Amino acid sequence: MQLHKTEDGKILCTLILGDGIGPEVVNSTRKIIEATGAPIAWDEQLAGAAIFEKGIPSGVTQETIESVKKTHLVLKGPLMTPVGFGEKSANVTLRKLFETYGNIRPARELPGVKTPYSGRKIDLVVVRENVEDLYAGIEYMQSPGVAECLKLISRKGCEKIVRLGFELARAENRKVVTCATKANIMKLTEGLLKKTFEEIAPEYPDIESWHIIIDNCAHQLVKLPEQFGVIIATNMNGDIISDESSALVGGLGFAPSANLGNDVAIFEAVHGSAPKYTGKNVINPTALLLSGVMMLRFINMFEEAATIEKALLYTLEEGKTLPRDVVGDAKAASTTEYTDAIIANFGKEPKNWEIRDYKPIKMPQVDSRPDFVRPKSRQVVGADVYVETAVTVDDLGKGVEKLLDGTPMKLKMIDSRGTKVYPATGAITDTVDAYKVRIMMRDSGKEMSDDIFVPVLQKLGSEYRWGHIEKLQAFDGVDGFTKAQGED
Repeated sequence: MQLHKTEDGKILCTLILGDGIGPEVVNSTRKIIEATGAPIAWDEQLAGAAIFEKGIPSGVTQETIESVKKTHLVLKGPLMTPVGFGEKSANVTLRKLFETYGNIRPARELPGVKTPYSGRKIDLVVVRENVEDLYAGIEYMQSPGVAECLKLISRKGCEKIVRLGFELARAENRKVVTCATKANIMKLTEGLLKKTFEEIAPEYPDIESWHIIIDNCAHQLVKLPEQFGVIIATNMNGDIISDESSALVGGLGFAPSANLGNDVAIFEAVHGSAPKYTGKNVINPTALLLSGVMMLRFINMFEEAATIEKALLYTLEEGKTLPRDVVGDAKAASTTEYTDAIIANFGKEPKNWEIRDYKPIKMPQVDSRPDFVRPKSRQVVGADVYVETAVTVDDLGKGVEKLLDGTPMKLKMIDSRGTKVYPATGAITDTVDAYKVRIMMRDSGKEMSDDIFVPVLQKLGSEYRWGHIEKLQAFDGVDGFTKAQGED
């Protein structure tokens, strides 16, 4: 990563104050970092609510984008995310625009922060894939009453996040890496992460590795969190279990994160903008401060990072000046009092805390070509046509079969929400007005060309409203599609 230095030799960092309590936690973190003498200069930029209000759907200005392209380094406060209407999350936009593919979320027991797990020495990191999966936000209405979201997982994305997880383990001297997926159900998407993990793990013989189903992982995090070191997961699953992990050690007020890519790194707290606390000087800045510590380590300012971490831990351990989510509103220090106490404790070390030996992380270098996987052979064997109709399943099936009569293609089955409903299986299945009609070549040894398929699609379209299609492909003789429940 090429960092930008100012004329006086300081590293330039894009600083986004954020929404709600963002300016308070950012200014606290900035003040503490500056107190170490860290040679950092700040380039303040805007994103979030104020930008949405200007009519920019992404929530990110071009000036902010240009700043990040220049600095390659970002410290940002939480941004307001619209819920249930058109604009994208500005947080996700920043991550995706700069391919920060790895979301690093540590969860470690902190002194003075009492939880039901205190004393069990929880110390784990969730390494979450950050730009793919359901968070791509690719959604459609199949019919007026049926919504669809595409879950996109790439082999390239899996390889980057798996290698990052192992490299993080080495950089932090961790001995166990776990891959958590839902590969038992989503065998192609979640299964791709599992397969990639199992192929790469032998390259790291110094690290113990194992796979776990994501729901069992969530269960085990509550039951025996000490067993985990690094947990690798897809975007949605990683988001969920990292929030769960933070709850074990005190909550989102203590949950830092880093969004790492090969060109840009963005550091932010996991928590949101908490607008009801805006301007009250009561918010806990620890999560963003720990994110700032992660940033300092990432840019090889290990001494400054250690100074802040030790002072923070000493402050929490001492127990004289604590934030509201540790001692409650009545006894809490203000944000500024807590900030000043940490600075006053520079040079002091906690008595009952082991400082981890951190080394620079080696970012994975993965082949950048788009066609990351190149099969030796491929064949289009059929197509799924997504149809909207209110006719009965039996009428739909018979109607499609009649339309396909005399063509090179035949109806294999029809499903509703992933369950086969035609030909009838005898099961009791409620249906909606969005169906997947699976048609295949009558001659299984012949390729379904567009010349064959387009006239067939036109015939189907003459009778039924269709929304989209998916070609059914086989790569190196292996089907690249799944079967519906009940499909032979």
